[in-house]
Amino acid sequence: MTAFIYRPAKTAMQSGRAKSHEWVLEYEPASPMVVDPLMGWTGSSDMMADQLRLKFPTRQAAVDYAERHGIAYRVEDQHERRVRPKSYADNFRWQRP
Repeated sequence: MTAFIYRPAKTAMQSGRAKSHEWVLEYEPASPMVVDPLMGWTGSSDMMADQLRLKFPTRQAAVDYAERHGIAYRVEDQHERRVRPKSYADNFRWQRP
């Protein structure tokens, strides 16, 4: 069973980067999702991928945990976001692009 170690992106509902500073270890699903014929709910019997999500303060702490417990892992590096400085006055510039 392979685990993913990544740093989550900020959610669309927040303007800051509050919960995006920690690293997460999640397992890859071992079985596909199944639709219940009676209720129509979607679920699986794979508890590791559905419910287990470990959070670590640093990338190295997550990697050390995976190696210590013999978990095969894959690290997804974080994409740095580019912040373009914007000014309200740029909306009224004479030669706008």
